[in-house]
Amino acid sequence: MRALKAILGTVLALVGSMAVLPLAAAAAEVPPVKPVTLVVGDSLSAGYGLETGRGWVSLMAARMTREFPRWTVVNASVTGDTTAGGLARLPALLARDTPRVVIIELGGNDALRGLSLSKTQANLAAMVSQSRAAGARVLLLGMQIPPNYGPVYTRRFAAIYPAVARAEHAALVPFFLSSVVNHPDWFQADNIHPNALAQPVMLDNVWRQLLPLLRSASPAR
Repeated sequence: MRALKAILGTVLALVGSMAVLPLAAAAAEVPPVKPVTLVVGDSLSAGYGLETGRGWVSLMAARMTREFPRWTVVNASVTGDTTAGGLARLPALLARDTPRVVIIELGGNDALRGLSLSKTQANLAAMVSQSRAAGARVLLLGMQIPPNYGPVYTRRFAAIYPAVARAEHAALVPFFLSSVVNHPDWFQADNIHPNALAQPVMLDNVWRQLLPLLRSASPAR
């Protein structure tokens, strides 16, 4: 009788270990969650008027696949968006994607619509603050507007981005369309949205400031 109990005990132990092994193996095979770079922008980042995959964010994602394969890019840009719209959308995006880096490219539509510059600045500052509070490093893409809006408005608008970057401790691209605006043939027929020729230059403008953030926020190997 004792021998029979011993045999049954051994069999049960073996069955139990066999049941645990597949579960442990399955858990070990679950890939780690990739760190996220989140882009919150307007039509300049949404790829307006471009073929799929030709926008600067898509080019950035391809470059990151080569140079930072452990990362993924989420493009949450919306054509026509303003800083108020971006600020309203941001909390849900931060909760959903838990990004390690947030790129903010907004404000151009505020200026084109003549919205309050103080409100634009406050919205951008709040977006940076919320992103940093969620644990993300932030890159702010500075914009400028044509001089036909008047020298005072033009200067005040351009000054928003460095002011926010300093106050909220964000990295800054001083002018997102640097080296693009002096090429009229790099714009679509509306003379507002850059075409495919401009997208690699726009990426280069971003990449110089983004690279240190990716390196500092990359997970340990």
